Amino acid sequence: MNTAPGSAAQPRWLTDEEQRVWRAYLHATTLLEDHLDRQLQRDAGMPHIYYGLLVGLAEAPRRRLRMTELAMQAKITRSRLSHAIARLEKNGWVRREDCPSDKRGQFAVLTDEGAEVLRRTAPGHVDAVRQAMFDRLSPQQQKALGEIMEIVAEGLQPNEAGADLPWLR
Repeated sequence: MNTAPGSAAQPRWLTDEEQRVWRAYLHATTLLEDHLDRQLQRDAGMPHIYYGLLVGLAEAPRRRLRMTELAMQAKITRSRLSHAIARLEKNGWVRREDCPSDKRGQFAVLTDEGAEVLRRTAPGHVDAVRQAMFDRLSPQQQKALGEIMEIVAEGLQPNEAGADLPWLR
């Protein structure tokens, strides 16, 4: 339950309109994630989260990122990232390399085979994203949605030390 600042006794219940918006958001995001997962499983045998990791590596200099940076970029726990990278390694799409300047650190590196999987999979994925989302929204709605999601994300990523963020767990 959400309570007003300074008031532990009175919950700030959602209004009918807020409840409608919240449930529409949950409904849409659940369906969208399922839609994208199914498309990627069908086309490449991987879940959406793995595709996002491969994209993050493909866009990085030398197709490599420190594991901690990749976890931050993907907004997932280090444990979940480690499991995902192990699966991607098994497929030959990613390899790990030790960090020469930090004995505890590792890099995730996109292999040529992983880059090829992305090249083959990206057209179908972008079609699925476009069909499910952007083709349904006007340019003004797209702009508003982007601005809204940026505000929400900024509010959930505090900068202060000790913030409880997935990649810090």
